[in-house]
Amino acid sequence: MPDKKIKICFVLPALNAGGAQRIMSFLSQKMNADLFDCTLLVIAKPEPTDFDVSNANVHYFNKDRLLLVARPLFLYFLKHKPDIVMGSIGHVNKLHALYSFFLRKTAFIGREASLNSIMSLYNRSTHITGFVWLFRGYRKHLKKIVCQSQQMAEYMHKDHGIPNDRIDIINNPLTIKAKVKSASELPSETKKLITIGRLSKEKGHERLLHILAQLKTDWHYTIIGEGNQYDAIMAQINALGFKDRVTYIEHTKQVAKFLSESDVFIQGSYVEGFPNAVMESCAIGTPVVAFEAPGGTKDIIQNGVNGFIATSEADYLQRLKEALYEKQWDHQQISKSITDKFDEQIIIKKYETLFLEIANS
Repeated sequence: MPDKKIKICFVLPALNAGGAQRIMSFLSQKMNADLFDCTLLVIAKPEPTDFDVSNANVHYFNKDRLLLVARPLFLYFLKHKPDIVMGSIGHVNKLHALYSFFLRKTAFIGREASLNSIMSLYNRSTHITGFVWLFRGYRKHLKKIVCQSQQMAEYMHKDHGIPNDRIDIINNPLTIKAKVKSASELPSETKKLITIGRLSKEKGHERLLHILAQLKTDWHYTIIGEGNQYDAIMAQINALGFKDRVTYIEHTKQVAKFLSESDVFIQGSYVEGFPNAVMESCAIGTPVVAFEAPGGTKDIIQNGVNGFIATSEADYLQRLKEALYEKQWDHQQISKSITDKFDEQIIIKKYETLFLEIANS
């Protein structure tokens, strides 16, 4: 055991719904308390969240813009002298890269949440304001870059020139604990489909609805999430005459229940970071049909074991029919395909090893 605990700050813009928020808050509560002293720093004000932070040491700065927190966050680091600071959102990591010139004894780590060059094709960022956008090569000033998938690591090296020895690949941990469903829990005739995630263009809800319009069987579709594409998605649902066949839920703390009650999780994403909802669906025993897309989806889905990956809309429709009406799924096997790779203890150990390595270097 080290002479003193390693002080780590995990920094987030807000604690609203999102994969990065869920994983960072989870990490801040799961590190070995004998080795690490963890604090979760949140730029925004406290707000309701769908995930548990009851065991986290949370400090809120109550700011609604990045530039407004630049000075107080810097002063916080000066006062508390953390050994390691980890950010998971691009504009936060840019600020950390600037701090790294002055806080030489603190190691700043960036956790990449997405493939930015591809994501930017679907969403124009409105977060980065003021001088921060000028700092384009910020990743080179971070001690380490944590990538969620092999493809993301290759992107970091090729597109941003980050040396491989400064890149660590650590998948997201499975953050839910729920029993694997049994065949008896499944509905009989009406097939239940579900998608959980942000309502944004890159998530591909529109092509999922287009595919469902061609599925001439009895189905019901549940969409869980919020985002700027809500109006467009609802308009498409009404135009297709699906109002009575689609249930929309903005927020819920019963994700496991909805996943367990569904026959298939359908993912329409054009690009992903590391899709937590897909992983959670499989962990409960519900298979996933997804599109082949850049990011971490292919690290999770094993064709014919826990779902299917489709290469086109026509292929997706066929794969969906197979998943719903032909394939006899082994729910225990689906779950094991996830827990064997992404169980929280496996992933937490990888983060602890990384943090110890950095602190002792």
